Amino acid sequence: MGKTFRSYDMNQQLLLPPDLRQWLRADHLALYVSDVVESLDLSGILKVYEEGDGRGRPPYHPALMVKLLIYGYCIGKMSSRKLEQATHDDVAFRVLSCNQQPDHDSIAGFRKRHLQELGRLFVQVLQLCERAGLVKLGHVAIDGTKIKANASKYQSLSYERMKDAEHELAAEVARLLGEAQRIDEEEDELYGPGKRGDELPEELRDRETRLAKIRTLKAELEEEAKAAAAQKLAEKEKPAADRSRNWRRKWEVSDQGEILPLPKSKRNLTDPDSRMMKDLVTQSYQQGYNVQIGVDAQAQIIVGAKVVQAGNDQQQLVPMLQEVAQNLGRMPEAASADGGYFSAAALTDEAVRGVNLHVPPNQRAPDIGSLAEPLPASDSVQQRMWQKLKSTEGRAIYNLRQAIVEPVFAQIKHLRGFRQFLLRGLAQVEAEWLLVCMTHNLLKLFRATKQAQMA
Repeated sequence: MGKTFRSYDMNQQLLLPPDLRQWLRADHLALYVSDVVESLDLSGILKVYEEGDGRGRPPYHPALMVKLLIYGYCIGKMSSRKLEQATHDDVAFRVLSCNQQPDHDSIAGFRKRHLQELGRLFVQVLQLCERAGLVKLGHVAIDGTKIKANASKYQSLSYERMKDAEHELAAEVARLLGEAQRIDEEEDELYGPGKRGDELPEELRDRETRLAKIRTLKAELEEEAKAAAAQKLAEKEKPAADRSRNWRRKWEVSDQGEILPLPKSKRNLTDPDSRMMKDLVTQSYQQGYNVQIGVDAQAQIIVGAKVVQAGNDQQQLVPMLQEVAQNLGRMPEAASADGGYFSAAALTDEAVRGVNLHVPPNQRAPDIGSLAEPLPASDSVQQRMWQKLKSTEGRAIYNLRQAIVEPVFAQIKHLRGFRQFLLRGLAQVEAEWLLVCMTHNLLKLFRATKQAQMA
């Protein structure tokens, strides 16, 4: 027997007006979102409700909640409280919810519970865009930007500070435990035995929680340092030509020969998966994530999206192109990215051998007159790339990169106001980013559909 939900019917007839849809124009974005959601496969969300014994008040219909979230992300209302308020004040949200008003706890709980499935809707909407002719994969431009985490950079501790804080908090916890024991003994002597002995003071609980978190983050940094040292050792065993040159030392060796993190290696207490990153536009540091997109030149549809913890983009070219292939079943014919993505290893990777890559080396360009035509086989990957980019065809392709991908970030960050993640943790942040990218594609599809109807 299927799960029973509260009554939810977009075609329910009312006296005034006779149809909920008549509250909005026929070409309104909210009605388009409703129609698209009705066409999507929500079985991954629905099957969760088949579990349980069916007791308790019926939940809101999943289609209602998905529509509220998607429409909210489309127009820049992302917080659960703003969405709750909109179901009272905004006609479009009232239509989508069939005049029901889920509270913000229900909306936030639904988003958190089904975030991974909501993120997977990205591929379904992308396939709709492809069927509508908005994706050609002739040229995909790749770029990244920093998005603030739901955490303050002032809640970050360096490894050096963690060691000091661990000793300080351990001493304070020991002092408070001794004080609690002394008080218990005095009260037992005064009133007689009777306390359970587990009523820890709030002050002690806070310090114990912080101490446990610091010890966990400290251990994670130590494991990462050891893994980085082992990886560097493995690189030394490879032939010189195959060794990676993108190494930044992440560890030091103590006087006792123990591998330790660098003293200034940091972790955030609020969102340990986030990293301190430099925003190259503002030249300021923020606690955040490095979000990546691959954008198709045909209609600025996002065809690949990822979130990474690395502060630079040098290792992201191949993973992003593989993401595109996974989403659409094939690689693009050509791809472009700025100099931050260049590495000889990436450009010669077997996975992207069939892609016409346009990525400027991050070294100074040589004089074009010094590049022979054709280049000898012994010439470097950098020299060959400079020759491609200085040709008429290569220059024309690369010059399109900025106009393809950078307006997409402007639309997401400036027009829709998405500048900070609401959720914490890499897995949840990546799913939220897919939701943001999916709504960008949905808006593109909506506008293309309107233009086709007007033509």
